[in-house]
Amino acid sequence: MKLARFILLTILFSTSILLAACSASSTPTPVAPSTPTASATLLVIPAETQPATPVAPAETPEPVAIAAVDTRLPPERWQEWPVAPTVSPRMIEIYQQGIAQGHDPTHFSKIGDCQNVASYFLSTFDTPGDYSLGDQYAYLQNTITYFSGSWSRLSLSVGPGMNIASVLSPIWADPNQCQAGETPLACEFRVNKPSIAIISMETWWGEQPAKIYELYMRQLVENVLAQNVVPILATKADNMEGDNSINAAIARVSYDYEIPMWNFWAAVQPLPDHGLYGDGFHLTFARNFFDDPKRMMFAWPWRNLTALQAVDSVWRGLTGTQVAFLPPATPTISPLVNPTLATTLPVTPTPGLPPAATTTVTPTSPEQAWQSRPVIPTSAPR
Repeated sequence: MKLARFILLTILFSTSILLAACSASSTPTPVAPSTPTASATLLVIPAETQPATPVAPAETPEPVAIAAVDTRLPPERWQEWPVAPTVSPRMIEIYQQGIAQGHDPTHFSKIGDCQNVASYFLSTFDTPGDYSLGDQYAYLQNTITYFSGSWSRLSLSVGPGMNIASVLSPIWADPNQCQAGETPLACEFRVNKPSIAIISMETWWGEQPAKIYELYMRQLVENVLAQNVVPILATKADNMEGDNSINAAIARVSYDYEIPMWNFWAAVQPLPDHGLYGDGFHLTFARNFFDDPKRMMFAWPWRNLTALQAVDSVWRGLTGTQVAFLPPATPTISPLVNPTLATTLPVTPTPGLPPAATTTVTPTSPEQAWQSRPVIPTSAPR
């Protein structure tokens, strides 16, 4: 009996301990609620995007060639062209190519007939004291210095009796300086290596002078350009052909090839008798003192001055050289509406200046006339 009570008490005790243990494990230990802290992370909520509306690709326009506006006066109005020319982009390219192949930038050549011989034409600028620029033309001294030696050089493509066809013929080449089969033009360029060439050819004697003259002039210009030399074409003072067709031909060639044209004809129009003696061909003569109004009533000072201005203008245009002050190139003349009236326009003498020289030269033939040198009248200023 006692044993049974002991067993029963043991069972009850064990059961109470087990119930206490189960009750303790099922009750959680209270925990104080945590206080939320501010987060340093910035949440970026993306905006709701809408699908893009499809756009048709733009059509690529076809390139349209826009022609450059040609502002040059047409060759029919050559009498209105300026005396000192400008240069075209094509001539700048020609000049640069010539320098690259070895042309001397300080050399120019002369291509012409009797009115380009060194004793009259340009050589004065290699002789200090033989000319005077005065204040008005003092800006030209830099150009004179730059091309020193070229002014008085005896060109192998200049000579009395030469014409526009002669310079392209080996028969006229100097046998002492030119190679066999070489033309005067090719010989001159080989020896002198110029970067610029002045082309001044007077009247072509014979039938259809302008037509034949223009054919040879185009051939001559193409030869010059092929050597990457920049040509300067010169108009002439005379009108021996009677209709100014030679000068018109020169202007057409200048226009077509985009080359500079020294409009000497325009420079002498204000002078008495347009700067010509009674034979209508030879230029009136005086020495090259450009600050002497009396001398500047004669043609030869204007020929040398305006040729210098042409070289200066072309050289500055080709190289981008600037000049601080550039005065007007020549006396202003009124544009001529009718080219056929060029030689009949009245010339009003300048008050206080002497009248034009009237010495007359009577050649025995045109051939002798155009090969003759200018006659210096006794009344001309020295």
